[in-house]
Amino acid sequence: MLDIFQQGIMAGIAIAAPVGPIGLLCLRRTLNDGRLAGLASGLGAATADGLYGMIVAAGLTASGLLDSHAGQLSIAGGLLIAFLGMQGLRSFLKNNKNSEKAAASPAKTTILAAFSTTFILTIINPMTILMFAGLIAGLNTVVHSESGSAYWLVSGIFLGSTIWWLFLVHIALIARSRLTTAVTRWFDFASGTLLLLWGLWIALKSLT
Repeated sequence: MLDIFQQGIMAGIAIAAPVGPIGLLCLRRTLNDGRLAGLASGLGAATADGLYGMIVAAGLTASGLLDSHAGQLSIAGGLLIAFLGMQGLRSFLKNNKNSEKAAASPAKTTILAAFSTTFILTIINPMTILMFAGLIAGLNTVVHSESGSAYWLVSGIFLGSTIWWLFLVHIALIARSRLTTAVTRWFDFASGTLLLLWGLWIALKSLT
């Protein structure tokens, strides 16, 4: 059981760790809105990873289900990423127009919004779908080898993903204490632009 739990932890870290739009969004929220918004964003992604792990544990034919809806999910995910990128650019432009007013009353992402957006984005993220389809193929035998092993695998995936997001938020908080307001503002611009282009590319690629 311990081996399966450890495999789940490593799988959770491997799935969460690649730099992508969700990681970029978590960094931006931590820098702009603080620890709780960053942690809520990371927990939303980890919860979605745990849900996919539950699908693996339940032995559902998830690979075929995900493959059949991959195109629609990719379009939806791309559009959501692009929308979040536009929000970042809007925040940058607003802060540049009236930096003193923005500094006095910055727009905050609520904890529920931070959690729900990353949860939804992780669920419909095409990279998450591909990774879990591979996980289903690779761990299918392990999951059904012992009674109760599936639950240990799911717990490990959730814990591994959570560990990564806690690490990322901690790094962002260290950086936040050393960055000036101007640098943070330009990070808004850079991350917003990347998210917008990333999302449009994903959506257009799925359409074509």
